[in-house]
Amino acid sequence: MFFNASCFIIIKIHFSSFYYIIMKKTNALRLLDKNNIPFNILEYSYDSDNLSVTQIAEDNNLTLSQIYKTLVLTGDKSGLIVALVAGDRSLSFKKMAKESANKKISLLPVKDLQRHTGYIRGGCSPIAMKKSFPVYISAEAALLDLFYINAGSRGLLAAINPLDLLKVTLAQWADISE
Repeated sequence: MFFNASCFIIIKIHFSSFYYIIMKKTNALRLLDKNNIPFNILEYSYDSDNLSVTQIAEDNNLTLSQIYKTLVLTGDKSGLIVALVAGDRSLSFKKMAKESANKKISLLPVKDLQRHTGYIRGGCSPIAMKKSFPVYISAEAALLDLFYINAGSRGLLAAINPLDLLKVTLAQWADISE
């Protein structure tokens, strides 16, 4: 289900046979609006037992290469960094360490995610985190006109041009996937 940029986080209220959709913007979507960056919203069914990007893609008739995962990592020299990798790819820790000038990197423990980013697992957007962290977008995204990233809430994706995401997050393209 697509929604335009003027609607967000969905609460469905059932009256008779009609559904009224009330939406509240996430911080990520507010920042996109503030920067006049066009985007579309895709609501999907969130299943806490199955966070598979494969399931999200299948349920919404998307390819895995259209959905980008947001990964938050800790570098031994840089501190926290953010990586975006296509759903059909894996993050190469070796390449990511090299790109970010670290010798070693590891995923941020889930228990620390909200404290550092303001987001929870399954709802982590690279946009509007609590602090600005270096963001690396897998280089193959540069070839896309549009890709889907988390919009800052479970069950919500934002379709955005990768170049616009690069601008708003001050990210850089990087060879980080395999």
